[in-house]
Amino acid sequence: MTDPDQTPAPATTQHAPAPPVPGHRWLYLALVVFAASLAFGAWGAWQVLAGGGEARPGQAAQQASLEALEQRVATLTRSDQISRDANRDLQGTLAERDEEISALRADVAFYERFVGATAQRRGLAVHELSLRPQADHAWHYTVTLTQNLNRGAVSSGRLTLSVEGTEDGKLRRLAWADLRQQPGAPGVDYSFKYFQQVEGDILLPPGFQPLRISVRLAPAGGAPVEHAVPWNEAARAPAG
Repeated sequence: MTDPDQTPAPATTQHAPAPPVPGHRWLYLALVVFAASLAFGAWGAWQVLAGGGEARPGQAAQQASLEALEQRVATLTRSDQISRDANRDLQGTLAERDEEISALRADVAFYERFVGATAQRRGLAVHELSLRPQADHAWHYTVTLTQNLNRGAVSSGRLTLSVEGTEDGKLRRLAWADLRQQPGAPGVDYSFKYFQQVEGDILLPPGFQPLRISVRLAPAGGAPVEHAVPWNEAARAPAG
């Protein structure tokens, strides 16, 4: 008999599996496509890396060629600079040679004026006097002496200088001893046949304003010769 107080258990109902939702199919398909894309990308990366490894020898060759070209350019640049320097030195040497040739021609012309067949006969004379300033009121003098009256004869003697000017508003004459700052200073010896340049230094006292300079030649035989020029003219004259 059945107990009236007991409620019979409900019977279990079995249902068939639900069919897949259509939207899930697209999700599966997307996952498949994504996985395929990853696989294709990995394969492409491997191809790129494999290809890069094969290209390294070519890159090394290109780098070596570039370095060789850079070295060649540097060599050519250095060679061009050396050529320019050599050309500049050559031009300087040629200019010096031209100056020497010009000076020699001037000397020859000067010499011909005194020893040439048509040269005017003159005795002992001062051909030129030039002055160049030095430091501490000092001046360097160059006196060119000439003579062609007695051909082949030697002219000898001593040369002295004197300077006239102003100091403290008064006229003053500086003798040879004053210019040399040496009491009893002897003159400068000269000895030549046709011409000679006599050089030396003189010293002016501070505050002295020179106006004229005189040259006195005392030959071994004959009368003294004196020659005076304005100081400014002598200071502008080119050194012989």
